[in-house]
Amino acid sequence: MPAAWTSLTIHESLDALRSGAVTASALVEAYLARIAALDPTLSAFLTVTVDAARAQAAAVDERIRRGEALRPLEGMPLAVKDVLCTHGVRTTCGSKVLGNFVPPYDATAVVRLVALGAIVLGKTNMDEFAMGSSTENSGFFPTRNPWALDRVPGGSSGGSAAAVAADLAVAGLGTDTGGSVRQPAALCGVVGLRPTYGRVSRYGLIAFASSLDQIGTLTKDVHDAALLLEAIAGHDPMDSTSADQPVPDYRAALGQGARGLTLGIPDEYFVAGLDPEVEGAVRDAIAVLERLGARTRRLSLPHTDYGVAAYYIIAPAEASSNLARYDGVKYGPRAAGAKDVVTMTARTRAEGFGPEVKRRIMLGTYALSAGYYEAYYGRAQRVRTLIRRDFDRAFAEVDAIVAPTAPTPAFKLGEKTDDPLAMYLNDVFTIPQPLAGVPAISLPCGFSAAGLPIGLQLIGRPFDETTLFRVAAAYEAATDWRSRRPGLGGLS
Repeated sequence: MPAAWTSLTIHESLDALRSGAVTASALVEAYLARIAALDPTLSAFLTVTVDAARAQAAAVDERIRRGEALRPLEGMPLAVKDVLCTHGVRTTCGSKVLGNFVPPYDATAVVRLVALGAIVLGKTNMDEFAMGSSTENSGFFPTRNPWALDRVPGGSSGGSAAAVAADLAVAGLGTDTGGSVRQPAALCGVVGLRPTYGRVSRYGLIAFASSLDQIGTLTKDVHDAALLLEAIAGHDPMDSTSADQPVPDYRAALGQGARGLTLGIPDEYFVAGLDPEVEGAVRDAIAVLERLGARTRRLSLPHTDYGVAAYYIIAPAEASSNLARYDGVKYGPRAAGAKDVVTMTARTRAEGFGPEVKRRIMLGTYALSAGYYEAYYGRAQRVRTLIRRDFDRAFAEVDAIVAPTAPTPAFKLGEKTDDPLAMYLNDVFTIPQPLAGVPAISLPCGFSAAGLPIGLQLIGRPFDETTLFRVAAAYEAATDWRSRRPGLGGLS
């Protein structure tokens, strides 16, 4: 069987399956073999579900033998970030405090994928409780970037991004709280989508910051992003924040082009500190969109500068509340030798949480404490409203906004671990969208002189992912960045 099977997109793999050129079992075996060969170095996966994946593939092949119609994701081997609950499969959230947790149910997004025929290859590495921008905060081990093994893949969905970039999965699920799908997508050279808040059910997603968390996709091209969003989007009665909105036929927009659309270029996203190679690549991408018939205009999102400060009050405050449940009583490891429940809880949390999680719990607890709530949390929420109004005003004039995804290409492992503020500032361009609840997508738009991917970010109106897919697909079709593959340090 050709080794090239693992380089295919979802829609290409489905065509091969429909034509009989490959079986689901052969496809799964190709991915499992590649995981076995490469993942000991990349460390993209925390758990690989070998037996379950083979059983699912055999069931797909039997369906095909019986002449049953293929479902939209039939036989597609996917990776799932380890923050999403999977029935009977260990789900750690990248933390030792959940090191032995096996959920009794599946997240809604996983249920919907499997119902459409998808096969789960395993659970991917992540920053602990999704708190980080490099996957170095995993409670187990860091993940390496397939483009340069001494670089980070981004975070917190770095495992899924690296797996897709290295062809260890045909696509993956991640989560995006402050950029955790889009930033690793940019650093790993894949397509990362954060849908509108409420577009995808959060049921079964282990919470970090409940008003910001959103499940997103990591794919090899824009077509696959549209296909996966169609699969997982839609109202879910199990999630009270799930929006009761119809799910469009996103793929119908892919060939409509960018002609006639007005795209905004925000001044605040092209500032001092933006890597010159990143700015050059993004401005070249804007020129491509103009040649495709899009109109562009400068605009201002004046409260962007306050986004990082507001986010690092709101998100830690919500984390402080959400992570209070990890006390060693109901699930997860429990500290031994404690004489009472208070000591046991304190020791369990001290031993189970990593330093970044502890830092954010303390920040959040302080921001919510008596005498400081209004000065910090209340003020941050008012800034959040101002950021949302910035986007509302912008979208009265433009159809979408174009910006960089990350201020630099992938940085070296260990480069920012001792400087939390420098790490936090890496999300400066991806934090405003979660605060405002709007959708955004990152796709490759070039490479640095060192051969590292650069991401282009498109930002849309609430529940208007259709326009994002339209613009992204037009740009992708006019360029050939997707054809470049990572060298994997000579491993492949």
